[in-house]
Amino acid sequence: EFRRVLFRSENVLGPGLRDLMDRHPIVGDVRGLGTFWAVEFVLDRATKEPAVPYLGAKPGEPNPVNEVVAECKKRGMLPFATANRIHMVPPCNVSEAEAKEGIAILDEALSAGDKYAKA
Repeated sequence: EFRRVLFRSENVLGPGLRDLMDRHPIVGDVRGLGTFWAVEFVLDRATKEPAVPYLGAKPGEPNPVNEVVAECKKRGMLPFATANRIHMVPPCNVSEAEAKEGIAILDEALSAGDKYAKA
């Protein structure tokens, strides 16, 4: 089973999530191992300015992370979000198809945050 987890990590989750950086300026970094991955949001990749302050946006201020999370929920995925990251943490027995579906949902949802980032 561990080999299958590594296969999904090295051939599906990692490459799929890293590919999101090419299409979405809000994504500043992708890192992870196995089935634990983080997608970090920034306003500017050059400066690594966080998409929201560490303790969260103040009421009335835009919150790109919350907007992306809301879009994920609309599409049937409940991501774990904290600070400037969404964690993609599927169960270790996630199938390749399920992993790809989760990445596709996140890909669509990230468009909600892209409007805040410098292209």
